[in-house]
Amino acid sequence: MWIEYLIISLLLIIAELIYFKIADKCNIIDKPNERSSHTQIVLRGGGIIFLIGLWIWSAFYGFQYPWLLAAVTIVAGISFVDDIHSLPDSIRLVAQFLAMGMMLYQLIIDNGQLTMDNWYWAIVIGIVGLIVCVGATNIINFMDGINGITAGYSLAVLVPLLLIDNGNLTIDNSTGFIEPSYLIVAILGVLVFSFFNFRPRGKAKCFAGDVGSVGIAFIMLFAVGKLILSTNDITWLLFLIVYGIDGCCTIIHRIMLHENLGEAHRKHAYQLMANELGMSHVTVSLIYMVLQLAISLVMVYLIPNTPLAHWIYSFAVGIALAGAYLLFMRKYYHLHEEYLAQVAQLKVKNEK
Repeated sequence: MWIEYLIISLLLIIAELIYFKIADKCNIIDKPNERSSHTQIVLRGGGIIFLIGLWIWSAFYGFQYPWLLAAVTIVAGISFVDDIHSLPDSIRLVAQFLAMGMMLYQLIIDNGQLTMDNWYWAIVIGIVGLIVCVGATNIINFMDGINGITAGYSLAVLVPLLLIDNGNLTIDNSTGFIEPSYLIVAILGVLVFSFFNFRPRGKAKCFAGDVGSVGIAFIMLFAVGKLILSTNDITWLLFLIVYGIDGCCTIIHRIMLHENLGEAHRKHAYQLMANELGMSHVTVSLIYMVLQLAISLVMVYLIPNTPLAHWIYSFAVGIALAGAYLLFMRKYYHLHEEYLAQVAQLKVKNEK
């Protein structure tokens, strides 16, 4: 078993290095602009390793989730093209909904939900899941803005899932809700990517790109979805709550400011930390990683495994995080307004 994981790790490293050669030759790069949190040109799309990892896992372990593999291939492929040449939002959304539908179909048939007797329940799960998962995918994509945050947060989600799958939670008188190798190979892919990305500002070899952030979003959401359907407990979405609170609160904030949600911005809490407050990218990424990891591990090891206890804990964490977000913005958002004023003044001078 460990020999297989060693071989897979070597294959992932080789694949990433080959991609760097291709990206460098084809000029697949990320140039900094006024909304960027980086100041140097960096290779884009290094997160393609997450899709490659899923293909390698499937080849090694028998293509157990074919609909998921097809879904991630479609959505990551479209995202990769978008990384190179910007695509219309309509094309990306259609691809996301199509791919998410395929992933949910995999979840439903794996869990035995799709039968003649309960087809209506499968439809309800599909519709609700489609809306929630597409929204979650885009929030995960929005949060990919500084070195290490996607890699660190992915580890904070995948590791607790692996701990649960290895026997820390009893599910229907048995243990395990997903193939452990699926989570292990995903973690290996994240670790390989981390080596080239989880670095201080200006020292990252590559960025994940949309292909990486969207790809890993599907991989994580599939695992969380398997856990939710295995336990009939939706509160396991708590494994994504730090991103969820930051993303949702930022969207609400932008709506209140009457901004176009489709335009790029620097209003997430992590962006203010890295830009206006000048905190190290690694430090900010570690804050998000450790916070989510702590919340998840408390859920797994300290909170009683009952629906009521899970709901109380989830509401408490959600309220605490939302309150922390509001207090942070109240204290530091004026720094971002000053930055925007400086950018506006600079544009006026350039026009003159």
